[in-house]
Amino acid sequence: MRRVERTFFHQVQDVFEGFVLDVGGVLHTTAHGRGLKVWYDDATREHYEAQLIRVGDGTVLEIGFHAEHPKVAANEAVLTRLLGSERAWRRDLGDEPEAGAFIGVDRWRRISETWDEPDPDDIDDAIEIAARLADYVSVLEPLRRA
Repeated sequence: MRRVERTFFHQVQDVFEGFVLDVGGVLHTTAHGRGLKVWYDDATREHYEAQLIRVGDGTVLEIGFHAEHPKVAANEAVLTRLLGSERAWRRDLGDEPEAGAFIGVDRWRRISETWDEPDPDDIDDAIEIAARLADYVSVLEPLRRA
């Protein structure tokens, strides 16, 4: 697995924050060597990420929404509520997002998609990742709060 420079996800963070100015709430972001985490107000257990994860023998970039409460029932309730508006969010997010158990952690839930590992030297990759993460936030955050 190739190590992505820490500065790559800081670039994603900088671009992302420019894309979501009108979502409302208090935006929190944190970039690290393997990704970017985004949440609003105090909803740290329900958040958005663009992160590198291991799948089999490789690494992929996963982008989307996570429910990571300690109890499966709480995560399932969040996912069920969002799936109640699936027709609306599919209109904007398309067919790529998968909804269900988180990759590798059965108790968590997700609405997310995977991409090939990004090129840490390609600013266009950073912009595309930031834009797609902003799509998830812009579409799902109003539904999550409802």
